[in-house]
Amino acid sequence: MKRRRSSLASTQTGWWITDDASGSLGATLRDDILEEELGDGAVTVEIHHSALNYKDALALTGSTGVVRTTPLIPGIDFAGQVVDSSDPAFTAGEHVVLTGWGYGETRHGGLGTRAKVEAQHLVRLPASLSTFEAAALGTAAFTAALAIDALEKSGTTPDRAPLPIAVTGAGGAVGSWAIVLLAHRGYRVVAVTGRSELEPYLRSLGAEGIMPRSEILQAAQRPLRAETFSGVVDQAGGPLLASLLSMVASNGVAVACGLAGGVELSTTVMPFILRGISLVGINSVTQPPEVRERVWSEFAKSASSFPFTEIASSIRLTEALATAPSVLAGETRGRVVVEVGP
Repeated sequence: MKRRRSSLASTQTGWWITDDASGSLGATLRDDILEEELGDGAVTVEIHHSALNYKDALALTGSTGVVRTTPLIPGIDFAGQVVDSSDPAFTAGEHVVLTGWGYGETRHGGLGTRAKVEAQHLVRLPASLSTFEAAALGTAAFTAALAIDALEKSGTTPDRAPLPIAVTGAGGAVGSWAIVLLAHRGYRVVAVTGRSELEPYLRSLGAEGIMPRSEILQAAQRPLRAETFSGVVDQAGGPLLASLLSMVASNGVAVACGLAGGVELSTTVMPFILRGISLVGINSVTQPPEVRERVWSEFAKSASSFPFTEIASSIRLTEALATAPSVLAGETRGRVVVEVGP
């Protein structure tokens, strides 16, 4: 019979990234991590669920662009329960969620059974959300929500968007949640994807149309194309974003929140000066507590209608490294939740 880990266990389990003499990074699963190896933090959290984000997959497979320090426990987000706190903002037993702030990059993150964090980086989990649901939402849904906020602040609201919103990387975690959240707000959505087999899934999330990524890229050299979208939520960057800018309608907005397709953006000023479009960037890492609390409160209000079982699949903590290449290759769908704790 498998023994259940006690919250008072003297050692913890987690993925542990180190570098060798040549600077190469390697990940191993340790089950003997001492409490003092977890670093500093006023709040100690027993992690119940984490996720395998694109950044986490890069870290596990040795990307120095994500791993900024070693040793490191990867995992840029997690949800769990407070077991100890020297900060009066939190008490033992409370359920919390954390996204961003450099966890899993510059300090130990969520792909382990316990984390030490700062109180100001935590959000108290609304009672209507489980830790599984919080991990299924995580960084992805938070980023998507910020992107939609940016659309609305720029004037592209459902009642002022005669054309649909294009969502790139539609089969991924951010893209999937962007479709759901946009549809819930009353937007029309077109999912842009290179995976035609995902059409039933994308339509089930709320997309009214599907556009092949190749169709957009084929005309990337044209500075202006027919006005097709009132706005764009983009996770790709690179040539795909450049092409989509030429398709945004007058006074529309493109929101950039990813770089899976490249960091360079080769475009012209024509969409900006002839159509008055805007390009807005999203930073989901260092948003202040009041923004985070507002977004998670909004999630809680709508959670009963969210398609968690459609978007989220689950793996065990031990499977994270083996699953990472599939995440990087775009072979997974939606959000990969990691079962960590009790």
